[in-house]
Amino acid sequence: MRGRQHERMRRIDVTQGRGLLRSRSQLVRAGITERQLRDGVAAGTLRRVHRGTYVTGADWRELWPEGRHLIEVLGVAAAAPGAGPIFTHASAAVIWGLPLWGHAPREVHTVLEGRRHTREIAGVVRHQMAVDECHIVDVGGLRCTSLPRTILDLARTAPLPAAVAAADAGLRSVAVQGHTQDADTAAVWRDELLALARPGLRGVRQARHVIEFADGRAQLPGESVSRVHLDTLGYRGLDLQVPVIGPDGDRYFMDFGFPRARCFGEFDGTDKYLDPELLRAATTGDEVLREKRREDDVRGVTGWGVVRWSGADIRTADALARRLAAFGIHPPG
Repeated sequence: MRGRQHERMRRIDVTQGRGLLRSRSQLVRAGITERQLRDGVAAGTLRRVHRGTYVTGADWRELWPEGRHLIEVLGVAAAAPGAGPIFTHASAAVIWGLPLWGHAPREVHTVLEGRRHTREIAGVVRHQMAVDECHIVDVGGLRCTSLPRTILDLARTAPLPAAVAAADAGLRSVAVQGHTQDADTAAVWRDELLALARPGLRGVRQARHVIEFADGRAQLPGESVSRVHLDTLGYRGLDLQVPVIGPDGDRYFMDFGFPRARCFGEFDGTDKYLDPELLRAATTGDEVLREKRREDDVRGVTGWGVVRWSGADIRTADALARRLAAFGIHPPG
């Protein structure tokens, strides 16, 4: 570990990932012998990422699945000759910074180029798929499918909760300012992705549903998964990011609104308490107090209740239904 910078590492980008990766030659130049290298891997102080690349066990354990897979992608890229492979599916998703809710890839995904016939080798899966040249881009020195094409491929192949979480994040990146989604920009985004969802593609039916269902106002993957389960339970047209003006003029936004039950719903992800990008108060304790004041203000000015749920409550639609029922919120009908 290298000081306080890594104490609460949750996410990494391509540049940060490269900073964690170490080649065999770098380790040897630093004085580590081949035997020490093998012993380190066996003891867990080092982790072999791909052929000739390593990361410390401590760094690996701190990373979320998205960060771990990005490290694997970088390891494959480092071992590849020339321009390197074209990454696709979940491997392109982590390059773009998209979430992979509950989806931890076991292999790195690339596009099968030229006349190669081997589709899987050393933890790498090569997909035989047609990708237009305009949808092959460079991100941080890595070749991968474009953001729209990446979202489409996840939408048609990933489990539905993971697919929606990625689509919501992709739409949020282009159509949402603050808590408001621009309807025209969102419509253009949907049209672009639907045009890519050509008949004959595996999973195209789910992909079209995900594209139509996507909503960039969902700020966390857990909110996206909650939306999937709420839709399964029969909730339609839910209010998202509902604005509430507090008694002192503060403007709050509640994740979900349930008008029939006169209740707001909040997904209580740990991000807001641990991620510096989302943490607006000085400490975790301050943030908890700020959240309490926010909730008290909302109850006071609206007369509505507030129900919170966590990741454990969205493992299934039934689990979320039980949590809501405990607060008197029941599906329509």
